[in-house]
Amino acid sequence: MSGPRRKRRDSYPERLYMVGESPEAQARLDLVTLFVAEHEPTRGMAPEPTAILRMCEQPLSMAEISAHMRLPTSVLTLILGDLVGGRHLEARAPIPAASLPDIDLLKAVMHGLQKL
Repeated sequence: MSGPRRKRRDSYPERLYMVGESPEAQARLDLVTLFVAEHEPTRGMAPEPTAILRMCEQPLSMAEISAHMRLPTSVLTLILGDLVGGRHLEARAPIPAASLPDIDLLKAVMHGLQKL
């Protein structure tokens, strides 16, 4: 017959939410945060981070990445937080509406230039 059975050390697999390493970086990320890849994916990276780095050659928001990858934002927050923490991605805050120029001022400048 067979020998004695070995006991498994871990009876449950690691939960996905426990895989992330940088909770402080994840706290700053929201749906409108823009991400830009800082360099090409490295060999041996998991498929999701590789796809994200290729996708983020141009700035994309977390909402856009989530839609393209078909991943929930809770999972994506972990992946993006790790990529930002590892300096693979740069996270940029979107331009707030208050810092954009006043539309009436732009129209006045345009009309003034047209009269010249």
